[in-house]
Amino acid sequence: MLNCGATSSFAKSCPISHCANDTREVAMGGLNFATINKDRFSCPLGPPGAQNLGAIFLTGLLIDTFRYRELIWELALKELKIRYKRSVLGFLWALLNPALMMVVLTIVFSTILRFGIPHYAIFLLSVLLPWTFFSQSLSYAVESVISNGDLIKKVAVPKLVFPVAAVVANTINLLLSLIPLALLVVAMGHPFYWTWLYLPVPTIALVIFTLGVTFLFATANVYYRDVSHILQILLSAWFYFTPIIYALDFIPANVRWLFKLNPIIYVINGFRLAVYYGQLPQWPSIAASFVCAFASLLIGFAIFRKYQDNFVFYV
Repeated sequence: MLNCGATSSFAKSCPISHCANDTREVAMGGLNFATINKDRFSCPLGPPGAQNLGAIFLTGLLIDTFRYRELIWELALKELKIRYKRSVLGFLWALLNPALMMVVLTIVFSTILRFGIPHYAIFLLSVLLPWTFFSQSLSYAVESVISNGDLIKKVAVPKLVFPVAAVVANTINLLLSLIPLALLVVAMGHPFYWTWLYLPVPTIALVIFTLGVTFLFATANVYYRDVSHILQILLSAWFYFTPIIYALDFIPANVRWLFKLNPIIYVINGFRLAVYYGQLPQWPSIAASFVCAFASLLIGFAIFRKYQDNFVFYV
């Protein structure tokens, strides 16, 4: 929910009159947190009588994300530092991981299984990299609220900063991983299409979609710790149900409709089209990707927002 102190126009409509100025700074673990009276998170978002709940939820998310952008950034950097702590190569692993993965999968599917797709490594990585971002974001974000339980009990901060920070950290990894992909395109003599300029569009849709799913699973994991284990099984099944190592055309036409029910297809389809085929998605496909993305975000954040005030009793 929105802070009453976030905008002056909302402050007047908030029934909790003392929530506008009750803030202080607390230093913890090298990070500065603005601690807010707990009542500030219980103020209704927007003026009374607001009808569009979807817009209200998303506006609240945007305002809180912007308000705590520095904290989110620090948490994201902290996560990356912990991830590569004590490793000799450090952040270089963000470049090496996709490169080594490309070598292994290319040998398996181009030499052993012989899919027969020209420049298969590029065909594969163009979608595998965004999928890796999605799966790693979920894997880290599902534990984000639980792992910060001590902090949640001591400092009143919006709980959304933790899953958002996990997604931001993996977004940095995704952007870095595009570098070896670009080098691979040049090394293999594959055309470097101008449609690479389109990549920010599917990237935005992918981040929005991922945020929604992470909010959902992070909430569920607070109440049921089995969720984090079930998620890994679900991601494995989801991987093979998504056209990543194969093209959708390889699926028999009579069951292809079943695969088209997979919402992430529409979100990541733009990556392969732009990088491998040098094409832009058609407008209905672009619209479908953002419909899936915002539907995911709206559902996920609505559930997260509904239960976040009770997290402190379960972490």
